[in-house]
Amino acid sequence: MYSKDEASQIKQAFWTTFGQYIAPQLSADGLKVNWVNYKTGIKHLYFKMDADNKSASIGITITHPDTGIQELFFEQFLEIKTLLERYLNEEWIWALHQQDMNGKIVSRIYTELKDASIYNREHWPRLISFFKPRIIALDEFWSVGQYSFEGLK
Repeated sequence: MYSKDEASQIKQAFWTTFGQYIAPQLSADGLKVNWVNYKTGIKHLYFKMDADNKSASIGITITHPDTGIQELFFEQFLEIKTLLERYLNEEWIWALHQQDMNGKIVSRIYTELKDASIYNREHWPRLISFFKPRIIALDEFWSVGQYSFEGLK
């Protein structure tokens, strides 16, 4: 088991490695992107990647404190679900109003990779292979899908 500080250093090392690996990849719009901290341009709407000692996940997270507005965002994603899945080439899990690790109510559209640990460097290639095509697909989707959310900004 790692101390809190060691665990934090390993996570930081992974995300730095991933960031360096994907840095040459331009966005769908031909721009440089901070892939690890992807900006959607809409407050309370994030593309998040996470990994721990058992699994990894990537997805769209809606964190608006007003659950009604959160639901409007979720419903808008449902309206363009076919477009999203065309870019992702897979079905993701749709979860409206779930409690996150901090006790906040969030809504997520995500997928997971089981049996992979960010703390095991031998798993890093698997994690990178999981995250990279999906964050790129989310970016490609967002380059056209973001306009559906103009009214919710």
